[in-house]
Amino acid sequence: MSSKFQYGGQAVLEGVMMRGRYNYAVAVRKNTGDLVINNQPLGSYTKRLSFLRWPFIRGIIALGESFALGLKALQFSANQFMEEEGEAELTPWEMTVMITLALGMTVLLFIVLPLLVRGVIAPYVPGLFWRNLVEGLIRAVILVAYISLVSLMKDIKRVFMYHGAEHKTIHTYEAGEELTVENARGKSTVHPRCGTSFLLFVVITSAIVFSFLGEQTLITRFFSRLLLLPVVAGISYEIIRLAGKKHSVFFWKWLSWPGLMLQKLTTREPDDSQLQVAIAALQEVLAIEKEKDPIPVRQLKSGQNLPVNE
Repeated sequence: MSSKFQYGGQAVLEGVMMRGRYNYAVAVRKNTGDLVINNQPLGSYTKRLSFLRWPFIRGIIALGESFALGLKALQFSANQFMEEEGEAELTPWEMTVMITLALGMTVLLFIVLPLLVRGVIAPYVPGLFWRNLVEGLIRAVILVAYISLVSLMKDIKRVFMYHGAEHKTIHTYEAGEELTVENARGKSTVHPRCGTSFLLFVVITSAIVFSFLGEQTLITRFFSRLLLLPVVAGISYEIIRLAGKKHSVFFWKWLSWPGLMLQKLTTREPDDSQLQVAIAALQEVLAIEKEKDPIPVRQLKSGQNLPVNE
């Protein structure tokens, strides 16, 4: 199955988004039990400009496109429940505010806070190289602590269950098995190409890259971290891409291990109804990419048959 396109996705509110070569689909389970499915073309820039597919550059583009696509999928899933409650859909302005706050929180937690802690403990750590490495370790601790804390929230636990359903469905497809709940049920909830593993690789790679920087002021450290993020993302993407393709090789299996362990925090065992949602999203993408006529948004009543992967 390694020669096949590597399908992937992400969990959203009461649903799953699956991404294919040229299209993506979001399947969401409403409070009524009905399943709403939305499919759209990807329109990736890498399909139009060949140089964007070069190693390291493609990782930066993939990160930006995945972020934008994830926001679209989340917005669609959130709007389904706002519609049920008689509330207006999220406006572009509201989405902009939410994105700005999220990015601001990310910068504070993973750039500003580690730099401040580094400044406090620097007198007790000999050598610039080791101080930079300790800063990376602090960033890793913050990542694990943050995920552990948010996983205690009821709604986030549900998202993590859908995250597990997404991985089980991808494993089933990559094993060449029929996409059924029975086949997916016994699969693992962790996957070497997961975005959680990517985040950990970013933290580890940044620790190594930043450790070679010279003496800097607090301000120059802050901006160097921001400016080097695309470089770190590009390197991390190539690592996780190889790890996903060569997971059976001992070295890559060993390299993937920390990310897989971190996924134990971001995934939960899904129930059968959640597996149905993930399967429906992947089947939708597979059907569209066989050049069947897509229907942008449609709704399946509770108990109605799911799309069939022919």
